[in-house]
Amino acid sequence: MTTSFSILTDEFALAAAEAGRKAREQALAAGHYVVYMDDEGRFVKEEPDGRRFEVVFHPDQPRETHMEIVRELPAAPAR
Repeated sequence: MTTSFSILTDEFALAAAEAGRKAREQALAAGHYVVYMDDEGRFVKEEPDGRRFEVVFHPDQPRETHMEIVRELPAAPAR
């Protein structure tokens, strides 16, 4: 008889989300941009000044040119 066990509890999911939020805020405060996938499935590059861009990745390109800006997005709603 095998017992199923999962660490993916609601508490774990909330802690992981909070850690991600905190890391995002710290990176932006330190002057670094962050890239994440939004609720619409788009990759978003967020700049420390609040500007946001939809981006696509080209993994076959060198690191310096592998991210392409598609368009600027409206400001993010206040969190």
